[in-house]
Amino acid sequence: MFLINRKSIVAVFLLTLLCFSAIAFGQKGASGPAEFSLRSIDGQTVTSQSLRGEVVVLAFGASWLPLSRTQLQGVKKLADQYSDRGVVVYWVSTEPDNPKAKNYASDEQLRTFAKKYGLDVTVLRDPDMAVAKKLGVTELPSVVILDKQGNVAGEVIKGLDPDGNLMGQLAEQLNKIL
Repeated sequence: MFLINRKSIVAVFLLTLLCFSAIAFGQKGASGPAEFSLRSIDGQTVTSQSLRGEVVVLAFGASWLPLSRTQLQGVKKLADQYSDRGVVVYWVSTEPDNPKAKNYASDEQLRTFAKKYGLDVTVLRDPDMAVAKKLGVTELPSVVILDKQGNVAGEVIKGLDPDGNLMGQLAEQLNKIL
């Protein structure tokens, strides 16, 4: 005869909770280097492996999102100020690359968008947000910093400072790892 008592139920519950927590935290890319591959709007492939040895800023956004336009100004300033210190900055569009999808943007549309807002960093595509999700991005716009080993450095910066001060939000994290 199989008996279930209160202690058994609690033990099974705690073990299940622990397993689900380990799975959830493991998906954020928090432990170990983040592995990914993204295509630029110019057809080049940028991989996490090719970025090892560099501090990388990935600014995730979408051209249709007004906050992303504000984010672009901060990304531009960040790239200008930190490029000579070995920081590589990318703007990552999360728009679908399938013409039948809602919010579709072609590479040409993204080039026009970047030019209109004076963005002179490489624009990458993450059309299904697989990389964004792997790195812990849960809202747009967001910024992720990767250290020289490819690990997520610090917290994902979500949303924007109401004053649009992306530099202020990122400077402390960047200065710690440089």
